[in-house]
Amino acid sequence: MFKLSEIKELIKLLDQTSSVHELEIESEGMKLAIRKPDRPEADGNAIQAAPYVYPFTPAPQPQSPQHVAPTVSSEIPAAVQPQVSSAEGALHKIVSPMVGTFYSAASPENPSFVSVGDRVNEKTTVCIIEAMKLMNELEAEVKGEIVSVLAENGQLVEYGQPLFLVKPE
Repeated sequence: MFKLSEIKELIKLLDQTSSVHELEIESEGMKLAIRKPDRPEADGNAIQAAPYVYPFTPAPQPQSPQHVAPTVSSEIPAAVQPQVSSAEGALHKIVSPMVGTFYSAASPENPSFVSVGDRVNEKTTVCIIEAMKLMNELEAEVKGEIVSVLAENGQLVEYGQPLFLVKPE
């Protein structure tokens, strides 16, 4: 959520620049847009920027058979949620805690953090989610075996989207 003091500071900065006429910032599912009016007002005040905060809904991503379609939930999911029983037993989903870009390794030269068949514990890093130029390491938070990787490297993921299925021990 944007703080009022931050919004006021952004308006002041926008007011002081002549080349920037519009500013949009997305953070934590919210979008802030500040725009200068098209022409100066009659009283000589050329800038009267008014902030408008509204919920942000990203454009849907194309679906392919290799990964699960993005889902957005109105409730905050836990980082690991139980999955309905399957033939292999109860599986746990490791879901994305934010909207961002999924990376399976720390860099293109490095191997993936985990692969199908790997054993993980609660503190094992399974991937990185990049959001707003910040790299956020995601931990398994469950002890078990990786059964399925549901996201592709470089794929945009949604808040609450399943990324891995883990067979708990």
